[in-house]
Amino acid sequence: MMDYDDARGERPRLLVVANRLPVSAKRTGENSWSLEMSPGGLVSGLLGITSQFDTKWVGWPGVDVHDEIEKNALTESLAEMKCIPVFLNGVFDQYYNGYCNGILWPILHHMGLPQEDQHDTNQTFETQYDAYKKANRMFLDVIIDNYEEGDIVWCHDYHLMFLPQYLKEYNNKIKVGWFLHSPFPSSEVYKTLPSRSELLRAILAADLLGFHTYDFARHFLSTCTRILGVEGTHEGVVYQGRVTRVAVFPIGIDPDRFIRTCKLPEVTQQMNELQEKFAGKKVILGVDRLDMIKGIPQKYLAFEKFLEENPYWRDKVVLVQIAVPTRNDVPEYRKLKSQVHGLVGRINGRFGSVSSLPIHHLDCSVDFNYLCAIYAIADVMLVTSLRDGMNLVSYEFVACQEAKKGVLVLSEFAGAGQSLGVGALIVNPWDVTEVSSAIKEALNMPAEERETRHRSNFQYVCTHSAEKWGLDFMSELNGIIPESEMQMRKIPLQLPEQDVIQQYSQSNNRLIILGFFGTLAEPMNSGTKEMDLKLNPELKGTLKALCNDPKTTVVVLSRSGKNILNKNFGESNIWLAAENGMFEKQTTGEWVTNMPQNVNLDWVDGVKNVFKYFTDRTPRSYFEASETSLVWNYEYADVEFGRAQARDLLQYLWAGPISNASVDVVRGNHSVEVHAIGETKGAAIGRILGEIVHRKSMTTPIDFVFCSGYFLEKDEDIYTFFESKILSSKSPNGLDLKKENYFSAAIGQARTKARYVIDSAHGVVDLLHKLAVVADTTMTDSFSDSEIYEPRDANANENSKRWINSVRRRKVEIGDTGQIGM
Repeated sequence: MMDYDDARGERPRLLVVANRLPVSAKRTGENSWSLEMSPGGLVSGLLGITSQFDTKWVGWPGVDVHDEIEKNALTESLAEMKCIPVFLNGVFDQYYNGYCNGILWPILHHMGLPQEDQHDTNQTFETQYDAYKKANRMFLDVIIDNYEEGDIVWCHDYHLMFLPQYLKEYNNKIKVGWFLHSPFPSSEVYKTLPSRSELLRAILAADLLGFHTYDFARHFLSTCTRILGVEGTHEGVVYQGRVTRVAVFPIGIDPDRFIRTCKLPEVTQQMNELQEKFAGKKVILGVDRLDMIKGIPQKYLAFEKFLEENPYWRDKVVLVQIAVPTRNDVPEYRKLKSQVHGLVGRINGRFGSVSSLPIHHLDCSVDFNYLCAIYAIADVMLVTSLRDGMNLVSYEFVACQEAKKGVLVLSEFAGAGQSLGVGALIVNPWDVTEVSSAIKEALNMPAEERETRHRSNFQYVCTHSAEKWGLDFMSELNGIIPESEMQMRKIPLQLPEQDVIQQYSQSNNRLIILGFFGTLAEPMNSGTKEMDLKLNPELKGTLKALCNDPKTTVVVLSRSGKNILNKNFGESNIWLAAENGMFEKQTTGEWVTNMPQNVNLDWVDGVKNVFKYFTDRTPRSYFEASETSLVWNYEYADVEFGRAQARDLLQYLWAGPISNASVDVVRGNHSVEVHAIGETKGAAIGRILGEIVHRKSMTTPIDFVFCSGYFLEKDEDIYTFFESKILSSKSPNGLDLKKENYFSAAIGQARTKARYVIDSAHGVVDLLHKLAVVADTTMTDSFSDSEIYEPRDANANENSKRWINSVRRRKVEIGDTGQIGM
C-alpha cells in the first residue's frame, strides 16, 4: 500500500465533486437540519481511500435554499460530515432536468436527441446549454473558495463535463480526474450532439479519464479522433502537446455489506417468509429503476414467450419485478409506466389464476434488508438493460447468493456483461426468443454448473469491489505506476532555445543531425506524395551557411531513398543517410551501401502488390518504394477508414508476402512501413559518426550535438544513442558530450524518448536560422564574405543570396561582438 503521508504526517486532501452530495438533508426547524449519509457505489468506492486522503465532498445538497441564514446553517451542518454544498438556485431545472437529463443522458445511452420545441423559448438547447455551463461555473466557484494548495480534484459523471477545463484554467497545476458513470456512445451517435467539440475539449483538460468498460473507452477515443482529429493511443489522447490518460476502471460494490446483511436474524426471517410465500415455485427476480434503458417491457415480452412455449412451467415459476419509480413528472416515463402495467395485466390475465399470478410487479422501492432477502432466495436474476453503464444490481445478486447459487441472466448491453460474462448467461434483450431460451436454460441448469458459474462471479465481485475501484483510480491519478512506464509517459519540456544557441556559440566542434520528412521538407498538402518531397526553400541559404562553417558537421538521416536526398541535397556539403542508413554519402563522393551481403529482398514485389491494392481501395492514400523499404501512407485519407484499412493490410502482409521474410514492420501514426531487418537510425548514426571522425581527421572532439526530427518510435533510438555517450571527460570515440551540450528534440510528439519537444518543423527552421547567424559571426573572424559566400557557379540560388544579405544586415544591427538577442 502506498504512503501519501508527508514529513508532517498529514494526509493530502481530495475533493470529490459530484452533482449530488451523498447525504439526504431534511429541515427539522428554523435554521436546523437533519442529515443522513446515503449508501451507494460512489460512497462505497471511496471508503478505501479515506484512510489515505482527507476527503471532502462537493455537490448539490438536494434542496433549494434561498435564505442566506438557512444556507449558512445547512453549510455548517454539512461541514460536520465533510460535505460542501453548491446551491444551484435559479439554474438547477434547466441544468439538471434540461441539459443533463434531457440532452446528455439520451445521447450517452444511444437514444438520440429529443426534438427541440422551437416555440418554447425557455426550453431550447441553447438556453439549457448556457445553464449547464453556468452550473459548472458555480461548482468551480465553490471549489476555489475551499481549495488549498496541493488538493486533488476528482470530478464525477456527465453533469460536470466542463469542470476539468475550468479547473485547469484556474490553476493548471491542479491534479484533476474525471469519471463517467454512464455508457459512452459510438461516434456516430455522439456527433449529433450540439456543442460536441467543446464538451470533448473540456474533459480532455483532465489528467485522467475513467470509464467502466473497454467498449466505452474505445468509443471515446474513436469519437475524439473523428470529431477533434486527434490521435488516440493505448495510453489515451494526445491533445495540444499533452497526453490525457484514458483508462478502464469497472466499479464494484461493497460485497461484505451484502454478505453480512444476509446473515442478520431479521433478514433470515424475511428469507424464510419469502420462501414460504413462493413454496413450490422458482423465483425469477428483476430489480430496476422504471427507466427506458432498463428494458422492463422487453423482459416481460420474453417471459410471456417463455410461458407460451413452456406450459410445464406456467404454475411453477414467478417473476418478481421491483420497479423503482423515477421521474414521474416526465411524459415519456409516464407512458413507459402505462406500457409496463398493460403488459403485466395481459400476461397475468393469460397465464394466471385466482390463486397464482406469474408476475408480481412492485412500483416501489424496498428497504435494504428486504432487498438482500429477496436477492438471496431468487433462483434466477434477469437483467435486460438496453444500455447500462454497469448495472450493479447484478453484483448485488451475486453477493447475496452464497447459499443458493442462483443463475444470472445478463444483458450484453450492460457494462457488467464484460465483467460477469464468464459466469452469467449473456443475452441480447431485444431478442425475446433468445431471452426466453436463456430463462429456460437457467431454470433447468444442473447444480454443478450453477456452482461453477456462481463461484466465478462471486470471486470477481469480492475481488473487484468498490473500494478497489477507488484505490485503482487514485493510484493511477497520482502516478503510482512502474518507473519504466513513468519514463514512457514522461512529457518532455519545450526545447530551451537560448541554451542551444549559447552552447553552440561556445563549442569548437558541432554535430547537427536532422530528419527530412516533417523536419526539413517543405510542408505537405493533400496532393503531395512522399516521392515529391522538397527541401523547405527557407532553409537553402541557412544550410549552406551551416555546412560551410568548418566547426559544424550536418547530417541528414532519412527513411527516404537516395534519389530524393540527391535531388534536394546533392550539391550541399552535407552527410546523407538514405533508407535509415542502408545507404550513406559523404559530403563529397558516391553513395555507399551498408546492406548485409546476404540480405534477401524477394519479399519486395509481393509487398508492392499488397500496397498497390490498398492504395487503390483507400482514397487519398499512397505508397513509396525504395530499394530496401516500402511505406504505405494514409495521412490524407479518412482517419477511421484509413486505420481500418491498415489493420486489414497488416493481415494481408503476414498471411502472404512477409510470412517467412526477414523484415521489420513498423506501424506509424498514419503509415505502415516494411523494410529489411535490423536497420534503425540509432544503429546508422553510430556508424556515420565513426566515418565523420575518420574522414575529417578530427583532433578536436565533438562538444555539441543537436538532433531533431519527426521520427517513428522505433527510430528514436537515435536519441538514446547519444544519451549513452554522455561522458564527463574526453573520450576516444570523438565525443566530448555532457548533459548541458546535448540537445535532442522531437517535433510535435508528446510521447518521445527525446529530452525536449518542438511544436512544429517551423520551430526547427527558426532555430537553424539563428544558429546560422552564430556560424556566420564566427566565420567572419577568419574569412572574408567572399570566401564564405561567393557562389561556386553562376547559377547560385537566389534564396541563398537573399539570406546572406539578411545575415549581413543582422551583423550590422548587433555588432560583431554583441550578444545575439533572439
